[in-house]
Amino acid sequence: MIGYEDFEKVDMRVGKILNVEEFPKARKPAYKLTVDFGQEIGIKKSSAQVTALYKKEDLIGRQVIGVVNFPPKRIAGFMSEVLILGVRDEEGRVILLQPEREAVLGEKVF
Repeated sequence: MIGYEDFEKVDMRVGKILNVEEFPKARKPAYKLTVDFGQEIGIKKSSAQVTALYKKEDLIGRQVIGVVNFPPKRIAGFMSEVLILGVRDEEGRVILLQPEREAVLGEKVF
């Protein structure tokens, strides 16, 4: 088990997807996302394996939850700066985690 102090170290914030690009160099099908996390965090890039359930045009404007304090990770030549959170369905497809209602960009998950 972890303590609450450990949970507090993971900085999860609300962001809004601004742009979505194909990512043909990725080993597994993925998109390159540009996500706005508000004034404090700013605009960040991420790779997300969500192509099975989401079309590019359906992702624009969608709010998501992302971990913003992991170190950047290079994926197939692309620098992914945040981890967008999701869960797998019974077929292994990724379902994005998002606020149930419109939330303030950059708001911390607690």
